[in-house]
Amino acid sequence: MFNSPDCFAVPDNPSGLVAGDQHWGHATSKDLYYWTNHPIAISPPNNESQVFSGSAVIDTNNTSGFFPNQKNGVVAIYTLNTPTAQVQEIAYSHDGGYTFTRFAGNPVINSTSTQFRDPKVIWHEDHWVMAIAYAQDYTIGIFTSADLKTWTHASNFTRPGLPGEQYECPNLVKIPVHGSAESMYLLLISINPGAPLGGSITQYLPGVFNGTHFVPIDDVTRYTDFAKDNYAGQFFYGIPESEGAVSIAWASNWQYAQDAPTADEGWRSAMSLPRRNFLANITGAGWDLVSLPHDLSPVVGEQLAARNDLLNETLVVDYSSVASNAIYFEAHVSGVGGVSSAATLNFSASSPISGESLSGGYLFGGNNSFFLDRGGVRGFDDAFFTSSFNTTSPLRADGTWTLSGVIDRSLIEVFVDRGARSATATFYATQPLTLFAVSTAGLPKGASVSVRVYALKSTWSEDAETNVVESIVK
Repeated sequence: MFNSPDCFAVPDNPSGLVAGDQHWGHATSKDLYYWTNHPIAISPPNNESQVFSGSAVIDTNNTSGFFPNQKNGVVAIYTLNTPTAQVQEIAYSHDGGYTFTRFAGNPVINSTSTQFRDPKVIWHEDHWVMAIAYAQDYTIGIFTSADLKTWTHASNFTRPGLPGEQYECPNLVKIPVHGSAESMYLLLISINPGAPLGGSITQYLPGVFNGTHFVPIDDVTRYTDFAKDNYAGQFFYGIPESEGAVSIAWASNWQYAQDAPTADEGWRSAMSLPRRNFLANITGAGWDLVSLPHDLSPVVGEQLAARNDLLNETLVVDYSSVASNAIYFEAHVSGVGGVSSAATLNFSASSPISGESLSGGYLFGGNNSFFLDRGGVRGFDDAFFTSSFNTTSPLRADGTWTLSGVIDRSLIEVFVDRGARSATATFYATQPLTLFAVSTAGLPKGASVSVRVYALKSTWSEDAETNVVESIVK
């Protein structure tokens, strides 16, 4: 992942629609929604190797010595996958990340292992820090460097939380704490396979980092998403702390990513919405990762519907005229403390042509369960394409609850209770979903329900090469 504020890169196979001949693709954006595709950023040195995941930094102080006359030099750190080992290399760019030169002294970290990959580099006070996965040893290594060229092993963080089959794509990021001027460190570890729902998932651990060692605050296992299609999320480097931590994830699951039925359209996988993230002590476990869409204003279009009084009623919105076939919706509920399990909010998106639908809903009483169900769409049949997901979302003490979400033509993302829980799920309908409905039932007379639905603008241009919102291959 290229982590400059307006650039993005992921492993990309330029010769196919499935993972294989991995290079580093490259795209730029001013708002994280409208992306311009550029030529391959970094290619492997020969036909027997591939450029796997990594990260990049702005070497403002020229610690590397590559940039004697500039403050914005970019250094990429990545895994070179070879037939005999995975080693760590660097490449540098004088033009903001458009073109790179491989360092003559590569590899900067040598290895005899074929399971040592995905370096994530950050700056900590007076030195560079790398978090990297010893994939099948269930270990995250921490290395330090003064110049990005010479690295020293500092510590290992071993077997936290869910081991799965292997660790990938670690992130070590400083993240704000809601309602406080303080911040904490977050270590995120992507696991594949072995997720509770099958395939891939990302877990996160809040903790303390002193520049060489990471210590989690507890042994609770926490996940970034309660559905199946949010993996290997990466945080952008260089975002001011006052703006919070911004991330983008791969919206798929390794169980079926290679088989998703989109090859006829010339793409295979998608990226999630960009998200702003912070920690908040909400549930009994404490220190929840709160994720909400990054500023949607660049893509929010006309308001399709608005109700301030949707109490035990249904709102239906026809969005068949929305060119992007994408909408954003939000619901705000108050005055619902102490209600029975019969009190619900449900929503759906459906096709009047094929009868297909996806749905979701919340029980305000009982165990406060929220569910998301993609089983009603029929464009993809795979044994591992799980239909339904759920989570618990307790009501706030003030009796309020919120829901927001984006429904695109093949992806839904929901943000429950102000982002305290989030889910990302792909779906593949045989006909476009064009009717959105939201309803409430069983709520007391004193409750209040407001709902807004907006069209989203298309981020695709007529020239498909200029946009990569759904064309990046993981």
